[in-house]
Amino acid sequence: MTDSAIVSRFNEIYDSTYKPVVAFITAKCGNTADICDISQETYMEIYRLLCRRGASCVRNPKALALKIARQKLARYYSFRERARIFVPLFSESEDGGEIALSDFEAAAFLTEDFTVDKMTVESAKAIIGQKPRDVRKVFYLFYDVGLTIAEIAKEMSVSESNVKHKLYRTLKEIRALLE
Repeated sequence: MTDSAIVSRFNEIYDSTYKPVVAFITAKCGNTADICDISQETYMEIYRLLCRRGASCVRNPKALALKIARQKLARYYSFRERARIFVPLFSESEDGGEIALSDFEAAAFLTEDFTVDKMTVESAKAIIGQKPRDVRKVFYLFYDVGLTIAEIAKEMSVSESNVKHKLYRTLKEIRALLE
């Protein structure tokens, strides 16, 4: 198989399976910050499979993508639990508080407007981060993945009114706290 045939087939598989795979990963994932990593690993595995076996080896792309996503979820969380024993994810600051490794960002040459917007976004993320897992998943699926309320309800096995309630109630709370 030529590289262009493999890339073309991969793009077809990606386009036809992205939304259901990310929705599945989001529904099963314990932490919304891990969703991008797991979905990326899923599609990297599909690409490696196409390179090994050829572009015509995949007959049911959705089933394959969901199977690989399920395996990646299992491996990711089993590895993460094992690694947590050996690798500290936080260190202590001078005042005794915890500092997450993700707090160290290069923030040079920020304009005042950008800083205010970034602070607003970070405040909103902090508020959403304190919400229950199902609320965080609704926000991720709606804003990052672009699913509709009906699609979110179907993937999470809840009613549409439940999804709307979680979404709109939290938005109202965020607006009230940030005003």
